[in-house]
Amino acid sequence: MARTVDFYFDYLSPYAYLAWLCLPEVTDPRDVEIVPRPVLFAGLLNHWGQLGPAEIPPKGRHVGRDTSRFAALRGIPLRSPRYHPFRPLVALRVSLAVVSHDRQKEAITALYKAGWAEGIDLGNPGDIGEALNEAGLDGEQLVAAAEEPLAKDTLRMETEAAISRGVFGIPTMVVEDELFWGLDQFQYLALYLDGKDPLASVETVGHGSLGRAVVRPGSVGRGQGNSGEVVKPS
Repeated sequence: MARTVDFYFDYLSPYAYLAWLCLPEVTDPRDVEIVPRPVLFAGLLNHWGQLGPAEIPPKGRHVGRDTSRFAALRGIPLRSPRYHPFRPLVALRVSLAVVSHDRQKEAITALYKAGWAEGIDLGNPGDIGEALNEAGLDGEQLVAAAEEPLAKDTLRMETEAAISRGVFGIPTMVVEDELFWGLDQFQYLALYLDGKDPLASVETVGHGSLGRAVVRPGSVGRGQGNSGEVVKPS
């Protein structure tokens, strides 16, 4: 069987858009199959107690400039969707294998192009349907299928399964049990696929801490408990 990379994404992230376009540079030469895994980014944030970049204005500006630099160097068209953030539920459900079937990757590519290269509203079902039609897919049928209970339940299960694997952000690539988060992890992903993971030569036993010594007020990590001294401003 060919090796696979699970690609966890949400259309909200420009990093995930760029990763979708560039990941084949890593996987194709190594005969590795990309398995798309649409997940609800908000679900990840809620579970792990995080804020998204759009909810932290300086971070949002950094993401915009960082991804624009990356795209400019690669000659990749990049512009924000008409509204951001937007509700990605319909787009994500359309992109599930149980909805778009053997044309899943075509649907994902069409929506990423329409949103992040052409600036359509990726939260609008009508715009989503038109973008899919332009790509030679049946947009109306796919959007309608995205509203069925099967699509809604599957997206929920995919998000829960991602959380159970430790996925906390997007884009995330998972090979076997190894997780690579972010566009800047491609070099490490490539090394791992080549059997040259630098961690293989590093003694990791004893590198972990014995636990928390302090806890920032209002920031109790999921599954971490609330032991330790609370740091208070002086």
